[in-house]
Amino acid sequence: MPPEQPKVMLVGAGPGAADLLTIRALRAVEGAEALLYDALVGEEVLALAPRRCLRIRTGKRAGGASMKQAEINALMARLALKGLKVVRLKGGDPSVFGRSGEEKDFLEARGVAVEVVPGITAASAAAAQFGFPLTHRGQARRLLLLTARVHDGSLDTSGWAEAAADREATLAVYMGRDSARMIADGLIALGRDPSTPAIAVENAGSPEARLMTASLQSLGDAIEAAAPSGPVLLVIGEVAARARTEAAWAAGVSGPASAAAAACRA
Repeated sequence: MPPEQPKVMLVGAGPGAADLLTIRALRAVEGAEALLYDALVGEEVLALAPRRCLRIRTGKRAGGASMKQAEINALMARLALKGLKVVRLKGGDPSVFGRSGEEKDFLEARGVAVEVVPGITAASAAAAQFGFPLTHRGQARRLLLLTARVHDGSLDTSGWAEAAADREATLAVYMGRDSARMIADGLIALGRDPSTPAIAVENAGSPEARLMTASLQSLGDAIEAAAPSGPVLLVIGEVAARARTEAAWAAGVSGPASAAAAACRA
C-alpha cells in the first residue's frame, strides 16, 4: 500500500466560542497531533485538542508580535512531512483575510495536501449576536467584506467607490479599529452619506463582545471614546441601525463546554 500523502488542515475556529465550531472543525482539532493556532483562538477551543498534541502559537494579531508568514509555511510543511496530523487553526474563516490561498499554494508546491474547513466569519457572528441582518430587502442588496489597508499614512480605497456611493451596500470592514476615522472620511469623500448608520463590534462572537453605535461621520469619535483593545469589526450601512445594544445570544456563548463537543463525545 502506498504511503499516505502528508496533509495539513486549514481550519476556521469561528469567532471564539467552542460551540460555534463546525463539527468538521471540532473533529479536526480533536484529532490533531500538531496545532498551529492564531492569537484570536480562545482557550476553550484549544482545550479540545488532545493532551499530547504539539501546540504552537503563531500569533498573527495586528499590532502584536507574531511568527512571520514564511516561518509558519515552512513549519507546517516540515511537521506534515514528518507524518504528523497538522491543523492550522485560524480565527473566523480561513478564506476571509486568513491567507489560506498563500498557505495552500506553498504546501501543495511541496507535495503536502491541503483541506480547508470553513468557519463562521466575524461579520456573520456580529450580525447574529447583536440581532441585525447583513442584507435586507429594500435596505441592503449586497455585502462587501473589506480590510483597511494603510500605506504611508493614507488609506487605500481603490475599488471602494461604487460601494461607497450605494446606499444599499453593507460594508463590513475587518481590522478597522485603528483606521476607523480614515475609513469614515474616505467613504464620505467617495459619496457615502455622513449620516449612514455605522457600528463597531469588539470581539465579535465572544462573551466579551461589545457594540459601539454611531453614524458614519461620528464613527471615529465613538471608537476613540470607547477605547477598545480587542479586534474590531466595522459595519456600515442601513442595516447597522437594526443592531441591538444587548447581545442576542450572550448566554449561549458563555458556557465552559462546547455543546457540539459534548454531542460528539456522547
